[in-house]
Amino acid sequence: MLNELIHLLKEHQFNQPIDDVQSVSGGSINKAYYVRANDGEYFVKINKGIPSHFFRVEAKGLKEIESTRTIQVPHVHYYNEPTDEETGILILDWVEGSKTPYTDEKLGQNLAQMHKTGQISFGYEEDTFIGVLPQPNGWYDSWISYYRERRLYPQYQLALEQGRMTGKRKIQMEKLLDQLDRWIPEPARPSLLHGDLWGGNWVVGSGGTPYLIDPSILYGDHVFEISFTELFGGFSQTFYRAYEEIYPLPDYYEDVKPLYQLYYLLVHLNLFGEGYGGSIDRILSRYIS
Repeated sequence: MLNELIHLLKEHQFNQPIDDVQSVSGGSINKAYYVRANDGEYFVKINKGIPSHFFRVEAKGLKEIESTRTIQVPHVHYYNEPTDEETGILILDWVEGSKTPYTDEKLGQNLAQMHKTGQISFGYEEDTFIGVLPQPNGWYDSWISYYRERRLYPQYQLALEQGRMTGKRKIQMEKLLDQLDRWIPEPARPSLLHGDLWGGNWVVGSGGTPYLIDPSILYGDHVFEISFTELFGGFSQTFYRAYEEIYPLPDYYEDVKPLYQLYYLLVHLNLFGEGYGGSIDRILSRYIS
């Protein structure tokens, strides 16, 4: 496999002499490698049988975050758009470091600054991915409409097709979709969001600097992003305090947090099964009697 990777790198104009290649943990979707060349260290992802734009939209998201100059991301060196028979490849900077007492504070501050950059519309200009699932997008004047039509509804539909949206759950979910504006206020402005910010999608670089990785970007309610950070953990109270010093959360945060976490629970239901069904049912019952 390592010889295949070296051949693939050369095939894609990576012409630096390679000193070392090692397989590393890169999640369940892609194969991932550490590559040391004479001009630096790189993180390389490869995958076969992926949609042609799979790595392009990840690279585009990283570049868009990088352009804000608010929070660090690995620099993108190369990606391809493979055909059905080709292997996809994405080449990034290798990021490695150790946490300092200031890492969590800096993560909160920098993320808040990123969320203060935005767009005039909600959504995104092209479809992305959440894990391996397609994430449909488009531009919307209303965040609630976007959240209903491009976030919750596609996951509801997929769960329906997979037989995981039946009975009381289906009835409550349909009522919730119809009544979202009862509980979610329209945010004042769209924020640039990472889109998949759980504890495994940020890492520490040199000097304890936090980096975001694996984005699925969109422009939306910053409360949506912060709600997800609380779902599976991985973020300290120092992070939240530092974030709110720059971008305070609204008074209604606790009221809407479960509605925003619902999207990610539906994604996990569709990816991993009924183990997430109980959490979904509790959220639905909270809002729909």
